[in-house]
Amino acid sequence: MNPLASASDETADNKSDSAVALGRTHADTAWAARTMVEPGDEADIGSLRTVCVLFADVAGSTRLYERLGDAEALHAVDRCLKRMVRVAEGYGGRVIKTIGDEILTVFGLADSAFQAACEMQQRVDDLPPASGIKLAIRVGFHRGPVIEENNDVFGDSVNVASRLTDLAKAGQIITSHETIEALSAPLRGSVRELAQVSVKGKESDTRVFEVMWQGSADMTMLGPSPVVRPLPHTRLKVRHQNVSILIDNQRSQLTLGRELGNDIVIADRRSSRTHARIDRRRDKFVLVDVSSNGTYVTFDGELEVALKREEIVLRGRGRICFGRSYAEDAETVEFELIE
Repeated sequence: MNPLASASDETADNKSDSAVALGRTHADTAWAARTMVEPGDEADIGSLRTVCVLFADVAGSTRLYERLGDAEALHAVDRCLKRMVRVAEGYGGRVIKTIGDEILTVFGLADSAFQAACEMQQRVDDLPPASGIKLAIRVGFHRGPVIEENNDVFGDSVNVASRLTDLAKAGQIITSHETIEALSAPLRGSVRELAQVSVKGKESDTRVFEVMWQGSADMTMLGPSPVVRPLPHTRLKVRHQNVSILIDNQRSQLTLGRELGNDIVIADRRSSRTHARIDRRRDKFVLVDVSSNGTYVTFDGELEVALKREEIVLRGRGRICFGRSYAEDAETVEFELIE
């Protein structure tokens, strides 16, 4: 990779930030001084807040790592993430977290989420190819009530936004009927209804819309009976002593810790009662440390990584230690990603 070209790209990013900020449509110049939620826009329902939840991730990142190698692919993904974060914050969004190749953001206004999604697509589309590979993202967002706790968001609205992202293809933005109803009139003219699809966990079908961020007429509308693209049948095999557990479409979470109620019980006294968990998030498996002494992860052929109240996407094969490093003769759990 040419470091001079990389520095030039970053300079261009910064200049582009300023230019785009001046040229936004339907957004006034007071965004930087506003709070995330406009007065009267937020509906409090007990501990719930009504917001727009937006997921955006880099499409095809697994193949990107395979073709470019870890260092160059990581740089390419990082450039996409930085652009998405800057755009989200520019429209008053709050970035809840970035994990792997994905960001989770919340907005107080449906218009803000809409405009941010469009600009994210445009900004990533403007990036030059990485060693001949064109970078692209997919975006899904949904307006509804969420529970906010410890700077994170939970609830059905988060799940719906995540599943809308599952439906999106590279370079596509998908949203819901609930979001469309909250949009201003000018923006409603830039969407088209795709179909009604079945969303896991919802009793009735969900009306799905595509945001025409490119303003072109070549968008493809789904037929009345769409075939929803299934998630890749990726599984994670976790082994501890004589126990093997698969995390897949049927099992979305695994808990690890010293308490007997965990799926995998760790005997080491330096492990916490509830030490860590592995979550299946669409086509990724994320290790989440919630312990006092940290979790240590080693991917085959790489150096050990220490987590402290952090998350990491599990890939390939490796091992996990609890409360102490593998070099300290720690109790281990092995994992293997099965495509």
